Amino acid sequence: MLQAKKGKKGPGEKGKGVGKGAGRMNGHHQENGMENVMLFEVSVVDDWIESYKYDRDVALLDLINFFIQCSGCKGVVTGEMFHNMQNSEIIRKMTEEFDEDSGDYPLTMAGPQWKKFKSSFCEFIGVLVRQCQYSIIYDEYMMDTVISLLTGLSDSQVRAFRHTSTLAAMKLMTALVNVALNLSINMDNTQRQYEAERNKMIGKRANDRLELLLQKRKELQENQDEIENMMNAIFKGVFVHRYRDAIAEIRAICIEEIGVWMKMYSDAFLNDSYLKYVGWTMHDKQGEVRLKCLTALQGLYYNRELNAKLELFTSRFKDRIVSMTLDKEYDVAVQAIKLLTLVLHSSDEVLTAEDCESVYHLVYSAHRPVAVAAGEFLFKKLFSHRDPEDDSMPKRRGRQSVNANLIKTTVFFFLESELHEHAAYLVDSMWDCAGEILKDWECMISLLLDEPLPGEEALTDRQETALIEIMLCTIRQAAECHPPVGRGTGKRVLTAKEKKTQLDDRTRMTELFAISLPALLAKYSVDAEKVTNLLQLPQFFDLEIYTTGRLEKHLDSLLRQIREIVEKHTDTDVLEACSKTYHSLCNEEFTIFNRVDIARSQLLDEQVDKFNRLLEDFLQEGEDPDEDDAYQVLSTLKRITAFHNAHDLSKWDLFTSNYKLLNTGIENGDMPEQIVIHALQCTHYVILWSLAKVSEGTSKKYYNDYGDIIKETMSKTRQIDKIQCAKTLILSLQQLFNEMLSDLGPSFDRSSSAFCGIKELARRFSLTFGLDQLKTREAIAMLHKDGIEFAFKEPNPQGEGHPPLNLAFLDILSEFSSKLMRQDKRTVHMYLERFMTFQMALQREDCWLPLISYRNSLQAGGDDDTMSVVSGISSRGSSVRSKKAKPATGKRKLPEVWMSREQSMQTPIMMPSPHLTSTIMREPKRLRPEESYMGVYTMTPDQQQQHTHPQTPQPQHHQTPMDYNRRGTGLMEDDEEPIVEDVMMSSEGRIEDLNEGMDFDTMDIDLPPSKNRRERSELKPDFFDPASIMDESVLGVPMF
Repeated sequence: MLQAKKGKKGPGEKGKGVGKGAGRMNGHHQENGMENVMLFEVSVVDDWIESYKYDRDVALLDLINFFIQCSGCKGVVTGEMFHNMQNSEIIRKMTEEFDEDSGDYPLTMAGPQWKKFKSSFCEFIGVLVRQCQYSIIYDEYMMDTVISLLTGLSDSQVRAFRHTSTLAAMKLMTALVNVALNLSINMDNTQRQYEAERNKMIGKRANDRLELLLQKRKELQENQDEIENMMNAIFKGVFVHRYRDAIAEIRAICIEEIGVWMKMYSDAFLNDSYLKYVGWTMHDKQGEVRLKCLTALQGLYYNRELNAKLELFTSRFKDRIVSMTLDKEYDVAVQAIKLLTLVLHSSDEVLTAEDCESVYHLVYSAHRPVAVAAGEFLFKKLFSHRDPEDDSMPKRRGRQSVNANLIKTTVFFFLESELHEHAAYLVDSMWDCAGEILKDWECMISLLLDEPLPGEEALTDRQETALIEIMLCTIRQAAECHPPVGRGTGKRVLTAKEKKTQLDDRTRMTELFAISLPALLAKYSVDAEKVTNLLQLPQFFDLEIYTTGRLEKHLDSLLRQIREIVEKHTDTDVLEACSKTYHSLCNEEFTIFNRVDIARSQLLDEQVDKFNRLLEDFLQEGEDPDEDDAYQVLSTLKRITAFHNAHDLSKWDLFTSNYKLLNTGIENGDMPEQIVIHALQCTHYVILWSLAKVSEGTSKKYYNDYGDIIKETMSKTRQIDKIQCAKTLILSLQQLFNEMLSDLGPSFDRSSSAFCGIKELARRFSLTFGLDQLKTREAIAMLHKDGIEFAFKEPNPQGEGHPPLNLAFLDILSEFSSKLMRQDKRTVHMYLERFMTFQMALQREDCWLPLISYRNSLQAGGDDDTMSVVSGISSRGSSVRSKKAKPATGKRKLPEVWMSREQSMQTPIMMPSPHLTSTIMREPKRLRPEESYMGVYTMTPDQQQQHTHPQTPQPQHHQTPMDYNRRGTGLMEDDEEPIVEDVMMSSEGRIEDLNEGMDFDTMDIDLPPSKNRRERSELKPDFFDPASIMDESVLGVPMF
């Protein structure tokens, strides 16, 4: 067994202090600073090995100081300490040398010089074991000393020691697993060689070779036994304790590495005894830990050869994985869906229909990575089972093609999902994995126009409507090359390959639909919904192809169909679609303009003449007009109004006729309401087109007067409703910010003129609130609330470690911080921390500066504003989670809406099912009477009911507490208390939960001042508090 103190010296070895040559690595630390730690290369390890062969005590002392100083400790282990003190005493001494003023250490430091520290540190450990694997690691000295040191450091109260040593120990274990795997392979090869030699005839058998092979096998077996002892020491001494550590990063390291071991050496590690740790940790409260569990499992399920070993684990934890598709952390939800896709790929029988349905509806999620992952799952489940005969048969086109059934399956799924207004989201979700199917427009056209094959069931009217809508969405996606509204992150610069694909798709869709669209319009001319969607197709055409492809006759056919549709329909949507189609086709850049312009003029001449004629007869009828005449006037007026919206009809003098109509209505008082409405709307367009012409010749003549008008308008608006005025101001800033993102992209320069202009506007807006903070208190608070929600609204597609796309808006919002009352800054700060993860508070890169500066602006001059996520969300002196209420004061409190942030992570159609929140709902905390909502925060009875029950009842994958009394499953063997129960918390109580996860006396180096250093070093060595990781409701669940 490994001893707690340093390993024994071999016979004849002399103990040497830190003298000559002491510390090649140690010298680097002292002379050039910690940044040189990153410069690891194989040559460094080779030099250390030479040093070890010369004097292993001196070399080991270098290695010990290397680990100590990589933890950020300035102390140095001397030769005397190394020889005369045990590891626990050395660690206690190093704890006293630790810098208490800063909680930073190399693994957490920001900046370019530390960017590669972690990877270089891990690489060094791997190289060290790899270079020593044939000799030094078996000398019962070097590895014993290192493992003992790392085990002791991993039990330290100093987070830097615990974090760094756990990472080192886990990477050391990974390197040893690789050595063990190589030994196992060599043993198998040696055994085969031995068997082959032994099976030879006696005359041909080489006894010397047999003896050599036996000796080699014996040596390999001894080496493997030693490696297994080392791995066992690390696993039981470090992993078993640290996978439950209070710090999420440490837990994540353990889970990530055990996944590597199971994948690398599945024969030894891929069994229930190790898998259970990953299964338990899937209930961790921190998203980064749950994420590591899922990525570790993906590496296992990806290899089909390992499926048999995963059967018990899958049956035991499948429900938990399914529930994680609704995780409150988007990254976790995405990886859970991807893991289920791999499970589905390995076996169709594992997931039930209910399991699959819980993933299907996520294709309509507003968060695109979640939707795309769900789209891939849907594609694998519904579309991957093709008939093998289809691949061998020659390719067929149209409704006889292989894609025909797949397209119909898409239509059936869309109709069954009952989210018919969001076909664009379904198409976008499946675009990456099923793009070829979705762009098979020839097949779609054939399904709509051709007669069904013998024995084939024709599409119903409802299915045809759905197919047309899906077809329109695929054309829009191909032509625009960006996700639908609500999923996009602004304009994205297309690559050369994407631009070529876009051009090719537009050309192909134009060639197909220029010919088939007239036939489609003729077939469905009386169906308003189908026609409205079909008429939108020309907006995405490459109109030049009408000329280059000599398709003018098809253009004439299209124009005739549009004219007939205008004459048949009075539905506003249909008429506006016709108007937009003419607007798209009437482009002066293309040679077809004259042809389309003539057709448009003829249509409008006919409609205006008809209107004037009908109007004259209608007005002559006096007070008792005929209903048919009134209907004819209204129908014609609807058509003209719809066209006037997009086209300038000034030459037809519609103002005069509409004036007569409205004036007669005023005089008689019996004009039909719909006629009046459309007459007013038409007149409105007449005036707008006239103003547009006038404004073309004007410049900035009225700029100053306009500014005065706006200032007066803002002043009056604030007098009427301060809160709505504040919401309007923040909304205008948000719109400008979104426009800037669309133009410059998410990685814009905050020193750009566009961003500085928005910030200057915010400063001027802030000045309009005046000096009386009491009058504008609630308005300013609401402004900050809306601004914070907007800043964190769009997560970064690159993952949790990157700032939200709108985070820079906090820089703009900080212009209003000075308008907050002193006692309100704390409330706003607490609300901000609801949106922050622990990792966000640790970030110091430039991209996180808006968050840092905004937090500083809230803490400056605030009332007890010393909160810090780094030290457990709140300072020791003013804990946010204090159960004692503050004494009541005469000051008016801000409404408690800050304490109950609404759950708004829904799909765009506000469907209740895809809430990415907890699958086990908690009761919201009840407010005391003195904390009731007031002012603009007053809730209606409906809202109160919604607040009490934030989610409508629906089928959920509830997790039942694990029964640890069961034995014989393999997953429930003797071990420490596991991490259990669902932890996908809702936002309610999130501050309290986060504090409970981080508020430990032993969590960080910032311990209570009453304890001296030596007393602190004698505190409990294991820092696991179940409340930090597990749901409070299951803390009493027994292990067995």
